[in-house]
Amino acid sequence: MNTLHRTALLAAAGTALVLSLTACQGDGDANSAPTSGSSVNVQSPSGKATDASGTTGSANSTGSDSTSGSTGSNSGGGSTKASGSSGSASSGEQASASTPVCTAGDVRITAATQDGPPYTHIVLTAKNTSRHSCRLTGFPHIQFLESHKQDVPAVAKSKPEAPVVLAAGDPAYALVKLSDGGREENNEPVTAFSVMLAGDPTVIAVTAPGSEGIAVDPAKALTGYWTPELRNGADDF
Repeated sequence: MNTLHRTALLAAAGTALVLSLTACQGDGDANSAPTSGSSVNVQSPSGKATDASGTTGSANSTGSDSTSGSTGSNSGGGSTKASGSSGSASSGEQASASTPVCTAGDVRITAATQDGPPYTHIVLTAKNTSRHSCRLTGFPHIQFLESHKQDVPAVAKSKPEAPVVLAAGDPAYALVKLSDGGREENNEPVTAFSVMLAGDPTVIAVTAPGSEGIAVDPAKALTGYWTPELRNGADDF
């Protein structure tokens, strides 16, 4: 009986030890495993802690917003700038094109000698005497002598880059060469001469400067283009 009783006690103690070890192991696993509703902080490449369950969605959302915002900003800025530049250039061209060409009735042309004797050049001044702006195009078509009906040739280098637009009261100028100033030239006296504007067949009579007029050699005469001001170099001929 003693042997059987001892055997039964040992068996019960072994069973109790096994159950105790199993319970301890189960508690350890339960403590180490995360629950389904928990979240884990993960360090993202940007250095900010994000929710692992929403990392992908958050990154996509941020990227989409950034890309969309950047593209929209650049596109809007580029479009506005291009449109503004194009509109400005177009407006300038339209304004110039819409300005009427100056006619003989819009301007008053006078002549004055340039520098001192021998007087080899004169300066024509065309002043806008109208009450509106007008475009003075090309060069003055000049004929000094009745015996010489050809227009005085124009010097190409004096041509301005932009059309000359005269506001009411504004002047424009053209330098005109009369001769080389030599004694053996075929000079002829001129007290008055004719000028026509480009695009207008009206003949404008201009009084020559000086009490005795000017001396002109038709073979040497040249004219410059109409310009807002006389420019050294371009108008020297």
